[in-house]
Amino acid sequence: MARRYGADIAYDMFADLFRRRLEGEDIKATRALEDNFAEPQSDLERRIKADIDAYRAKRISEWETTLFQQRKRVADAERSLQTKETRKAREDIRIGNKKIADCLDRLADARRSEPKKKDSRIFPMVYAPVIAEIDGRLQIVPMRYGCRLAGKPANYDVRYPGTYNARRDNLDGFWREVIGRHHAILVISGFFENVPTHLYERRELKPGEKETNTILEFQPQPPGDMLVACVWDHWEKAGDPDLWSFAALTDEPPQEIAETGHQRCVIALQPSNLHEWLSPAGVSRARVDEILSNREVFYYKHQMAA
Repeated sequence: MARRYGADIAYDMFADLFRRRLEGEDIKATRALEDNFAEPQSDLERRIKADIDAYRAKRISEWETTLFQQRKRVADAERSLQTKETRKAREDIRIGNKKIADCLDRLADARRSEPKKKDSRIFPMVYAPVIAEIDGRLQIVPMRYGCRLAGKPANYDVRYPGTYNARRDNLDGFWREVIGRHHAILVISGFFENVPTHLYERRELKPGEKETNTILEFQPQPPGDMLVACVWDHWEKAGDPDLWSFAALTDEPPQEIAETGHQRCVIALQPSNLHEWLSPAGVSRARVDEILSNREVFYYKHQMAA
């Protein structure tokens, strides 16, 4: 990706991210992001890989400890039931077995070597590699998917959890400080959306029925990379770690997405507009709108997510 888009890799930012995670900061990253450093070529890359490996080993140790504790919990409850039936013992068995299954799944996933499709899936509040112009040059940098604008309080993420998407109709409102200044792209080959099940099934909710979600996977046709338009910001506060974070721009969906019941769609840029988007200094606000309107047109095929 670096060669294809003429961007440098911000190795120092990746190193700082994985070091902070190892030291206990609540940082979430995809398996695919980590695997970019599976075959290090420099001392800095080797340090990054060592921190990733140390973090995985730490998590495995924690899950193994939990597994032992929950197996003991279940065994103790089963012995207790041999002498007296209690609700607590039944709950200990139910909860303990659930946690045992969860730990076994996590351990198997952590120890596998073969890649899986889910490794690349990006959820809100998870770090992903984006391309942005920082310090006058294009760089691939790790940013959190969920944008906390500069100057906002640290608890903004909890109070307003929807800032992973930037609605186009609000760019001159909430996002006015970053549109035209801090642009980025996220390169993806498809995306997932939560759709109300009754809308997907094209029906009204039944009396007394609670709304549920169906997760759909959308893939562009013909298959290929989508250059998703994003905005980003750099949040700083004395005594707190810096936060680099981004939001994907969304707009009204094409017909095939709207027909599934989903009402938004990320904006895929035309490759010919990439330079202007990533270097917005001197680009008029009207031209920014033209770039967003002249998006790359795909037909989005969908299926239920595995």
